[in-house]
Amino acid sequence: MARENPTWGHRRIRGELARLGYPIAASTVWEILHAAGISPAPRRAGPTWRQFLTAQAHAIIACDFLVVETVLLKRLYVLVFIEHGTRRLHLAGVTAHPTGAWTVQQARNLIMDLGERIAGLRFVIHDRDPLFTSMFREVFTSEGLRDITTLLRTPRMNAICERGIGTLRRELLDRILILKERHLARVLQEYLVHYNGHRPHQSRCQRPPDIATQPSRDVTELDDLRSIRRKPVVAGMIGEYHHAA
Repeated sequence: MARENPTWGHRRIRGELARLGYPIAASTVWEILHAAGISPAPRRAGPTWRQFLTAQAHAIIACDFLVVETVLLKRLYVLVFIEHGTRRLHLAGVTAHPTGAWTVQQARNLIMDLGERIAGLRFVIHDRDPLFTSMFREVFTSEGLRDITTLLRTPRMNAICERGIGTLRRELLDRILILKERHLARVLQEYLVHYNGHRPHQSRCQRPPDIATQPSRDVTELDDLRSIRRKPVVAGMIGEYHHAA
């Protein structure tokens, strides 16, 4: 009980035990906690960051910058957002010269794209990049979201967004040469359709972000297996598999 409820002291735990039919003295509960190395509340630590992310996943959206080098050695910046609960990916914008004003405008565009779904979000997570200005944070706080800034040199605090960016690199950007800004934007938009509409995610029981349920088929039916066809997407870099019509 103490580990599952960090704010409970020995008297609160004693009361819960009494309701379960175990009338133990408060001093006995304290001795058990002390022997187990658990400090009394409220000095016990709260939930870990992982526990917080898991419990609040449906209410969190995170963002970060993806940096891409073109074949002409020009550096491009992509502002990426990801919803923790659904793993839905948003590519806010691509630019060679990001500024605070540009970042603010991409945040406003995202709010418009989210529409009514913004009401289900409560937190926005990002690092301490100076491009995330006070005006950027205001865009989200005005919609009722709480702004959470990660600690310095702690990428794990924004692990889901970092993982999404890593997926973009491994599955696409490490396998294709980018010519210029427009080319990158087009390729990323094509990948976005695949990522949100088809790519399976382990955290969602292999469901893509935009798919609520998976189809169910009998794997013993060989005719069904023979009807599977590969559809190349994103300039042929990635394959999607479907049953033939």
